[in-house]
Amino acid sequence: MRRAVTESVSGLPRAFWWLWISTLVNRLGAFVATFMALYLTLERGYSASYAGLVVALHGLGGVVSSLGAGVMTDRLGRRPTLLIAQASTAVSVAVLGFMEHPVAIAGVALLVGMASNASRPAVQAMMADIVRPEDRVRAFSLNYWAINLGFAVSSAGAGFIASYSYRAGFLIEAAMTMVCAIVVFTKLPESRPVQTEVEKAAEPVVGLGTVLRDGRFMGVVGLSFVVALIFQQGSVGLPVAMGEAGFTPADYGLAIAVNGVLIVVMQIPVTRFIEHRDPRRLLVISSVVAGYGFGLTAFAGSLGVFALTVCVWTLAEIVNAPTQTGLVVRLSPVHGRGRYQGMYTMSWSVAALVAPLMSGFMIDRFGAEWLWGTCAVLGTGAALGYWGLMRKLPEEGAEPGEVAPGGVAPGVADAPGAVEVTAAAESAVPRTDSVAPPEDFVAPRTDSVAAPRP
Repeated sequence: MRRAVTESVSGLPRAFWWLWISTLVNRLGAFVATFMALYLTLERGYSASYAGLVVALHGLGGVVSSLGAGVMTDRLGRRPTLLIAQASTAVSVAVLGFMEHPVAIAGVALLVGMASNASRPAVQAMMADIVRPEDRVRAFSLNYWAINLGFAVSSAGAGFIASYSYRAGFLIEAAMTMVCAIVVFTKLPESRPVQTEVEKAAEPVVGLGTVLRDGRFMGVVGLSFVVALIFQQGSVGLPVAMGEAGFTPADYGLAIAVNGVLIVVMQIPVTRFIEHRDPRRLLVISSVVAGYGFGLTAFAGSLGVFALTVCVWTLAEIVNAPTQTGLVVRLSPVHGRGRYQGMYTMSWSVAALVAPLMSGFMIDRFGAEWLWGTCAVLGTGAALGYWGLMRKLPEEGAEPGEVAPGGVAPGVADAPGAVEVTAAAESAVPRTDSVAPPEDFVAPRTDSVAAPRP
């Protein structure tokens, strides 16, 4: 066990661990997203419809900010975007705790959703910059583990805080988010690669239009939305279905707790198992397991069986999350990672908005069994989609967006405006893709040839 843990965490640069700590602290302070509905209905006395509207606006803010934050990540840099996002989140969360008027609460909740979601493209792009390609699945997995560990601890702690004072919860989240901003400011150097004149001439400008015209990547974004729609049912469809079946909120709490416990316990060992395996197969298998894991819920008649179905789709989640994030990095041009990550993040934000509407409509009109059957169909469709999209996936020997001598940049070769680089120009001008960071920062050169990745 000691050797397994050592091998799982070794070899990653110091900057990654500061980013990891920032993620963990941020999630430890999470309060608003978890207890917003309870705060509005129990503490403030608003209706469930109004609470649903505010929660939806919070999610809509994440959708709106995803693309904007991606553009900021590429233009301003990863570090400034993180600073702006986290500082804005801290201020807006603190303000939300003092809002009284329902319109003001709804408006500030929208701002909180925008600010809190804006850091995701920057975090993922920075991880891709500073971690070696062969270590990225492991790094994304460790980050996902930190998110779930922090959320599990904060959910339990927030319950005790709420019993004392909801406003204290808002202020604690604001303070911890500001701590994250301070960590970013003091410990994390900028990691955005710098383009040479040769590279600027060789690579077309990466804008949102470039992302939208990238057929394979947009296919992955669409499949990501489908998979996210399935996983969202664990928090929106499952509690409703269990309630209609006569189970109590405490029963649902016990069943869904299995999800957090399994992720905390199994994420690292499962990552060791999948780290050097074909991501194509992993995404196909995890999509099927996720779909049919939720599909099995149609046959659940006891709390134990519900918990067993949670175990099944949680294993799919553990495999899918780091593998899919690594695939997004692999398909993203080096100098367009922010925009690509923003588009990918938006797929999950949109799924968070659509999933409640989907589950509510299907349960009310057709029954919960139809919802779980639909999840199985969606999982099968996502698996077929991944299998079809990734049959011609490029080899992993070079980063997307790097310029090969005498050719165009892989990953953007079929984009409009791609220009060939002559061997003479390539040899005449030295490559300086990497940023010269502070002494305590170890990041791989983006122009190096990457070792084969899983």
